[in-house]
Amino acid sequence: MLHLFNSLTHKIEDFKPIKAGLVKLYVCGPTVYNYATIGNLRAYIFADLLKRYLEYRNFKVKHVMNITDVGHLTSDADIGEDKLQKAAKKERVTAWDISKKYTEQFLKDIVELNIQPPRILCKATDHIAEQIALIKKLERKKYTYKTSDGIYFDTSKFSHYGELARLDIAGLKAGKRIVMGEKKNKTDFALWKFSKHGKKRDMEWDSPWGKGFPGWHIECSAMSMKYLGETFDIHTGGIDHIPIHHTNEIAQSEAATGKKFVNYWLHNAHLIVEGQKMSKSLGNFYTLKDIKDKKLNPLLLRLILLKTHYRQTLDFSFKNFNEAKAIASKFLNFLIELDFVRNKPRRLKGSGLRPRASEELEIKPTITENRKKLEEALDDDLNISAAMAELFNFMNGTNNLMSKINAGQAKEIKNFIFEIDSILGFIEPLYREYQKKLKGLLSDKTVKSLISRRNELRKNKNYKEADEIRKKLLKKGIIINDSEKGLNTRLADIL
Repeated sequence: MLHLFNSLTHKIEDFKPIKAGLVKLYVCGPTVYNYATIGNLRAYIFADLLKRYLEYRNFKVKHVMNITDVGHLTSDADIGEDKLQKAAKKERVTAWDISKKYTEQFLKDIVELNIQPPRILCKATDHIAEQIALIKKLERKKYTYKTSDGIYFDTSKFSHYGELARLDIAGLKAGKRIVMGEKKNKTDFALWKFSKHGKKRDMEWDSPWGKGFPGWHIECSAMSMKYLGETFDIHTGGIDHIPIHHTNEIAQSEAATGKKFVNYWLHNAHLIVEGQKMSKSLGNFYTLKDIKDKKLNPLLLRLILLKTHYRQTLDFSFKNFNEAKAIASKFLNFLIELDFVRNKPRRLKGSGLRPRASEELEIKPTITENRKKLEEALDDDLNISAAMAELFNFMNGTNNLMSKINAGQAKEIKNFIFEIDSILGFIEPLYREYQKKLKGLLSDKTVKSLISRRNELRKNKNYKEADEIRKKLLKKGIIINDSEKGLNTRLADIL
């Protein structure tokens, strides 16, 4: 059984979906005012691992993710500019242009990281009516009040406000993060903000309370409940969402419905860079574009973001790519060796020859045992380190038997690796990239001619000239090996 750490209870719990066989999953999406940082992308790698493992475990997953394209202000205290409006001024375009540009870039990023897209991708600006309807419902239930700049949620009327974050509400003080203004309580938050008099915004709508735009938090409640119901299974996000955003989601949702909002809250820890918080001022603010500009494979970034347990702080450094490359190379070399396994001619009955060891070797029980250990590791709150260790143990054991297995067994092993990679999401795409590059090189006329000439020279036992051609091929990036299994060709640099 799958066990997950629930941020709401601070306990590892058995995972039991509301409806057997179906998991309703909501992932807090990006605010699209700039490129997503690698810290932002960690949250989506974690959610992707969770989703992939649920599907591996034969759950159907209804995956919903939002795009915040309005309402996220530069301060958590409901003051400051809308982040998209601010970016629009800087780039001298409209907020709609900013939304389109960075939403498209984010979707390209998740493709390059092999993150599975959500079944439903919902934008805040496409769901203004749903947000207004939810605010009206809260208004009817007496949870709201009006100030000169908007409609606010009265947290004093929600008895278990702050339960998720374990907030000491009495101890909170007004200051940098808490600006009281006309708020009744320090923790009250905006549901709808009014447009400033005499100033037209790029994004603003008519509402029962006046022209304006929704607060940041209301969108997730309105959209998640529209697509997943008033109570659903899992909500994910970064731990930075716990004290305010997710706490406010719970309050407004449960106040509106009188029902529990989410059964399991899962949060990934921060990503820091060489021991420091990521920031532009420190020059350690990295996006996927920065990774690609350094000629580094995005799938290696996926591995880096994946291999540290989601609840542990990830200390990023570009040195991490050396380790990731070594890990990925181990997988690729293993698969390449399996590709070189070929069956020898079958022995005739009565020949007096003993059966080959491969005919006696049992591969299925080994695969079954390793699969079980991998599942046990991932069932333990997605213990990725233990799962990877089991996979390495399997590969090491299989490498010792490589000379004994036949082509059919090699295929079984390869299929098993790809089966597990349906969870991990980086091995098979790297292998396909490798195969495509190798095929491209081998189709080159010069390379084909050199290989043909070398084969002819070896056939005539002219090994000296054949070896010279082998060196020429190496300079072109191709390694040629002759073995009892036949001629093996591979890339000199597999990544």
